[in-house]
Amino acid sequence: MRATCSRNCLAEMLRRLGQVQAQGQTRSPSQLSLARSMMRGRSVRERSKKKRVNDLEVVIERCKVVSKVLTVLDALKMEEEHVTPLKRLEILRPQLGLTKPHKVAHFVYRSPQLFEVCRDSRGVMWAGLSPQAEALVEEEARLLEEHSRTAAEYVTRLLMMSVGRRLPVDKIAHFRRDMGLPHDFRIRWVHVFPELFRLVTLEDGDYLELVSWNPNWAVTEHEKNVAAFAGDTSANSHAGTPGDLSLPFHMKFPPDFKSYYKFRGKAHHYVKTGNTEQFQKTSYLSPYAEARELTPGSQEFDKRAVAMMHEILSFTLEKRLVTDHLTHFRREFVMPQKLMRLLLKHYGIFYVSERGKRLSVFLTEAYDGTELIKKAPLVKWKEKVLQLTGYRGKNKNIGKVHGSSDSEDYLFGGGSDIGSDDDGAILNVESEDPDDVLDDGTLADDGEMDLGDLSDYTEGGSVESS
Repeated sequence: MRATCSRNCLAEMLRRLGQVQAQGQTRSPSQLSLARSMMRGRSVRERSKKKRVNDLEVVIERCKVVSKVLTVLDALKMEEEHVTPLKRLEILRPQLGLTKPHKVAHFVYRSPQLFEVCRDSRGVMWAGLSPQAEALVEEEARLLEEHSRTAAEYVTRLLMMSVGRRLPVDKIAHFRRDMGLPHDFRIRWVHVFPELFRLVTLEDGDYLELVSWNPNWAVTEHEKNVAAFAGDTSANSHAGTPGDLSLPFHMKFPPDFKSYYKFRGKAHHYVKTGNTEQFQKTSYLSPYAEARELTPGSQEFDKRAVAMMHEILSFTLEKRLVTDHLTHFRREFVMPQKLMRLLLKHYGIFYVSERGKRLSVFLTEAYDGTELIKKAPLVKWKEKVLQLTGYRGKNKNIGKVHGSSDSEDYLFGGGSDIGSDDDGAILNVESEDPDDVLDDGTLADDGEMDLGDLSDYTEGGSVESS
């Protein structure tokens, strides 16, 4: 009975809707909302295609190669003598995002200058680091040690910006490679600078807690850049209690950028000039000032969040982060719940790459084309690693967001199968114990955010403009 009633009600609703459309009457707000949601996916894809910055997508392709190769390199260097049975490297499949029929062995075979393969007397295949890779491992250890004091400053400044002046160690660990923290970050490094921070254990885990406030470090990188551009080289000497700032943010667009895109014959603006000018003139609290009294959703709140993200990205080696590493800190840094929407909203200050399963955000002012303007020694070290992989990049224009990428074609295409024998690339050696197990603790779990439909991160299917 109830089902029959429901079907009758539905039929009556559809009949009335048909009458309204036939008479040309105005749709109700709920009907308009339904229509918008139906075309949201296409609108987002069209917008994403038009606003793509090809140079930064090329950077992402290079980073994919380096990241995957470093995963294998890190696993091998944790092994005794830097050697392990090749088959046991298959434990790295989740970290590398591999699907059948691809195998970890493909990475090894595609980078012979970094990894060597040999077969022992029992036919067991082994993988190890090449002499060039061994030299790189030693160089990285030296560079991390030299960078340690700078990394300590940046971690301290993260604590200074946080609510309660403390952060979970597990969350800081997400920034380990991005900020140039050493491999023993959790065990040794957190105790090396007792004058800056200390390790405390609470009910929900280990935290790093600020020991002393340094007023000279409470000056944002953006303030320093603006002062340097104006010829003032003593920005730190003016440091005091953090308060209101009214600095505009540098906006950088590709040469062929258009401020709008067309969808179904209508123009939709990425950047509305009037709103952008108003946003740039808005004063905001310094990221180092107490912000708990700010009203979420206000322009002051949003601009402070932009300043916060700008500061965090400035601390990274490559001025780039995986977006879910940022979202982990929404509560600690008093940032909006819909952080992705804010990043997309301020296109020009930030650029969000949508390729693959990992969303990455760039600080656009830090790049000139495909190259970082200022390269730290650890960035140059990564470039050496990339050079030894043999990857050069083939695509001048990056294609579909979810299509097969240039880096994947390089890493997987034409790779030797583990079952095939390439005697020219394999050395036969004697071995005594091929049964050691690869320690799970040596593998870094770098969480990923599934892309899905970008409309999950936007409202109304388009990027809102300030």
